[in-house]
Amino acid sequence: MANCKSDTCSIQEKDPAMQEREQNLKKALSKIKHKFLIMSGKGGVGKTSVAVNLGIALGHKGYKVGIMDVDLHGPDVPRMMGLQGMATACEGGNKLAPMRYSENITAMSIECVMPNKDEAVIWRGPLKHSAISQFISDVEWGDLDFLIIDSPPGTGDEPLSVAQTIVDARPIIVTTPQEIALSDVRKSINFCKKIQRELFGLIENMSGYICPHCGQNVDLFGIGGGEKTAKAFGVNFLGRIPFDPNLVKAGDEGYSYQEKFAEAAASTAFSQIADKLAALSLASSTA
Repeated sequence: MANCKSDTCSIQEKDPAMQEREQNLKKALSKIKHKFLIMSGKGGVGKTSVAVNLGIALGHKGYKVGIMDVDLHGPDVPRMMGLQGMATACEGGNKLAPMRYSENITAMSIECVMPNKDEAVIWRGPLKHSAISQFISDVEWGDLDFLIIDSPPGTGDEPLSVAQTIVDARPIIVTTPQEIALSDVRKSINFCKKIQRELFGLIENMSGYICPHCGQNVDLFGIGGGEKTAKAFGVNFLGRIPFDPNLVKAGDEGYSYQEKFAEAAASTAFSQIADKLAALSLASSTA
């Protein structure tokens, strides 16, 4: 038995708890139609804001959406969504219920299971990988049209663990237009190539600012760099999201920017990008 290399023997040698978790993981993922990994080459480009608002835009269109925050050291999703308290166990089960934002949108983050929201998480790779797996296997997501996964900046443990655990997750890279951000985006694009994941697209965030007084567009960080980079690498350019101070305020205070500023240019941009993701669901339902 010790020298047997068959798949059957390797399964028998696994810890029963590990076998159960793997089965739960496969079962949970089978109920989720589309998974997107939101990445950025560097911090400060508004990646979490984009992830949250894309999820909200899809929810507004009637899709069932889960937002999974795998930024274990800086989990901002719950606060941006105004989620209070801690996640609780499902009734009659041993899984956690994701926290509910609306009828169509739920979310889970390490902060949802921490009594002290300001406690630092000091973990290395194996613990991170285990936690990310448990965010799927031990959470009752149910049937979802979309799972939006917000990862920390860069190409470290968390995005790699997501790629290994959720093999059909499609990366989306968020950048700002200036060159210092784009140089790191190119690293993220090459990361996707190395792990053999086809990049779904690139979003240019903070792309211009419309002055509320004169109506003129001001290029705070330049404009067009994201689209230029996407074309250079043969990547789908998903769109531009303009900078809006109200979007920053909404994230800080935990209310829906898109509901309060439905006619704003940024709300329109989120809706249009969400339509490109939603097209996948329409295509799969008519296939």
